[in-house]
Amino acid sequence: MGNAPFSLKGRVALVTGASRGLGLAMAQALGEAGAFVIVNGRDPASLDAAVARLTAAGVAAAAVAFDVTDAQARRAGVAQAAALRGRLDILVGNAGVQHRAPLAAWTEADFDRVVESNMTACFFLAQLCAPHMKAGGYGRVIFTTSVNALLGRETIHAYVASKHGLLGLTRSLSTELGRDGITCNAIAPGYFMTEMNEALRADGSFVEKIAARTALGRWGEPAELGGACVYLASEAAGYVTGQQIVVDGGMTSAICL
Repeated sequence: MGNAPFSLKGRVALVTGASRGLGLAMAQALGEAGAFVIVNGRDPASLDAAVARLTAAGVAAAAVAFDVTDAQARRAGVAQAAALRGRLDILVGNAGVQHRAPLAAWTEADFDRVVESNMTACFFLAQLCAPHMKAGGYGRVIFTTSVNALLGRETIHAYVASKHGLLGLTRSLSTELGRDGITCNAIAPGYFMTEMNEALRADGSFVEKIAARTALGRWGEPAELGGACVYLASEAAGYVTGQQIVVDGGMTSAICL
């Protein structure tokens, strides 16, 4: 380990679902630590705006637009990302979707769409990125799970299942990728002020309920996820793999009555 164990200078990171919210916040944190950041999403215009924001913050960044659930686009997108700097060191599998409905209203298509985006795509992204990491002699796979990888909640059944499954993939992939010096870990956010939670944030009583259930008494801000991501991506976490860091303001640490 060098004199700057948290530095990501010279590293190249691909962050999916990074046009806004937690993905953009983690991309900015990685870039501020020295990485060249490649942001991914489906909408080129939103990605261009994200790159402009990152550039204004002094981060070296580029965009590669593709749908992580499209196998052909996924292969081409990872190849394009790796070609930008001739290497690919860090994957942050963050893209995901939500679907809320009572049990009786769920369809097979609803369930499959959530699992495909939140879990299956992450598995195949890791499969595609791992050879580039092995060739470059450095690899970090980081998945965004959720406190719902530890708990459960009504109406979001596929989301809960996908995040539990993604934590399982984190552990299974760590056992195989570790042979090549590649670590695989997860970050489990609690409730953050993001666009994905916009519907929840519109309910004042729910916002207060979550704050009361959280040891720090508030929701998280996206930038507060950056430190965990930089740590797991850095040399400082070289002996950490198969683990999940929970960043939830203490929501899962105690029973709040």
